Amino acid sequence: MSSLFSTRDAFEQLAGSALPEWQTLEKAAIPRQLHAGEMLFHAGEVQARVFVVNQGLVKMVYETAAGDVWVKGFVPAGMCFASLTALQAGGVTSYAAMAEGGPCTVDQIDHAVLEGLAARHMEWQRALGNAYRLYGQRKEQREMELLTLSPEERYLRFLREHPQIAAQLRQRDIASYVRVTPVALSRIKARTLRG
Repeated sequence: MSSLFSTRDAFEQLAGSALPEWQTLEKAAIPRQLHAGEMLFHAGEVQARVFVVNQGLVKMVYETAAGDVWVKGFVPAGMCFASLTALQAGGVTSYAAMAEGGPCTVDQIDHAVLEGLAARHMEWQRALGNAYRLYGQRKEQREMELLTLSPEERYLRFLREHPQIAAQLRQRDIASYVRVTPVALSRIKARTLRG
């Protein structure tokens, strides 16, 4: 069973301090319990929400027009995420998100509630600003990995930087994240064991 993290802890860690008017967010948070493989949302949905993973692991995937599915990333317990395109006026999600591996608990929070808190309190503004900054940093790192590292280097880096996540995943999901086929990942694993 994975650890349980509170939504309050996740946002206060982002803020670096206690957060005022916490009861407003508590009232707005809608908890969801998901079974392994259950969808949190699909691509193309109106979801102007921020999601906080309290327990379990969420997998985010892009689907191509040809029906291929590629893993965008993973969100472990204690972290928040959102589809930024869905937070824009009239926006919809650009990817799908689902529970991975086991049961998952997620709080859903209307983005407008968070914006209202940020408009009234510097601490909430700092929490949201840090969340966007961390998202940008992760996105930039992912882009750099895909453009400059070989599949083998991406695989080894993923194992080194995210061992707890890797331990929960099927090999096909790791292959999809590294952007290789499962067969190619098997070859990479064999080479790294020999090397």
